[in-house]
Amino acid sequence: MTHNTPLSPRPLRHLSDVHRRVLTTAQLRSHGVAATEIAEQCRPGGPWQQLLPGVVLLHPGPPTSEERLHGALLFTARESAPGVPAQPTPDSPHRPVYADAMITGLAALTLHGFSATPPLLSLDHVDVLVPRMRRLRSTSYVRVLRTPALPAPETVTGLPVAPVPRALADAVADLTDADAVRRLLTEAVRGGHCEPAAVVRELNQAKLLARPHVVDAVDSLVAEGRAIAEDRLYRMVHEYGLPDPVWNVDLRLPGGPHLGGLDAYWPEQAVAVELDTRAPRQDEDALWSEYARKREHLERLGITVVYVTPKKLRNSMEQQAAVVRTALMAAGDRDPAAYVVVLPR
Repeated sequence: MTHNTPLSPRPLRHLSDVHRRVLTTAQLRSHGVAATEIAEQCRPGGPWQQLLPGVVLLHPGPPTSEERLHGALLFTARESAPGVPAQPTPDSPHRPVYADAMITGLAALTLHGFSATPPLLSLDHVDVLVPRMRRLRSTSYVRVLRTPALPAPETVTGLPVAPVPRALADAVADLTDADAVRRLLTEAVRGGHCEPAAVVRELNQAKLLARPHVVDAVDSLVAEGRAIAEDRLYRMVHEYGLPDPVWNVDLRLPGGPHLGGLDAYWPEQAVAVELDTRAPRQDEDALWSEYARKREHLERLGITVVYVTPKKLRNSMEQQAAVVRTALMAAGDRDPAAYVVVLPR
């Protein structure tokens, strides 16, 4: 019997190539292979081998990276019925194959296309994220990570993979090299995988911001993210024909208090743009309340404040330009704003 041999009573034709090469013992039994036959095929020097407890590799050679990943998910995925892990069917080829399990950590980042992570085959372990209540133990090359609430997985090469911010947090939790942490966080932002705020939120939830080397990397990450967002804001103004503002200014009342810094300001129209690059570390509500107080104060003075997030600038720059243009055009219909002093920041 070879790994391509159809097994009765249910043939393997409907399974993908990798699913023909990696199966659970429950799946093999459902295809008519008795437990004694499985044991015989997996004997030392035999044509099959036990990849993980209850997971069989249907050839004698070393597993490929794809086989290792699928095996890890088969080992950790919730069973669709007692003893039978979820699997694709001819009438539901797009049905999720693996329930309540997803690749995370360095393996996930490699799948997302990171260049700062090792090749999949060189990883000592593959991290798999599962719900906290699952009764699973790490074994062989599979390391089980538990979480109170699973994030929505992203599908990469047909596999359920944790979103980049969560995969980063799970990877950073295992790293003590400050340079390695900084490289991963920097690539996440420069490569356009995610925004700094999402990364910092996950690091904070994982209680990793008490580690000095992580804090240093986060400071660099936030600065990197702001620089990229500022560049996008400049591009938005110029590419969509908005009038030139004054850039990076502080506003003050004449002889009065400081009103706050702004990324762009159109004095004649009393319209301001501020980049919302918050990187929440403790209390996000408190941080937002500071933004809200500032905005309310400026708007009481007749100044319209448009908040723009880096994500919106990246994904919908034209729409954000339209919002700013609308605010500029509406200036003539408003009462004149209070006089403020504009200073370079």
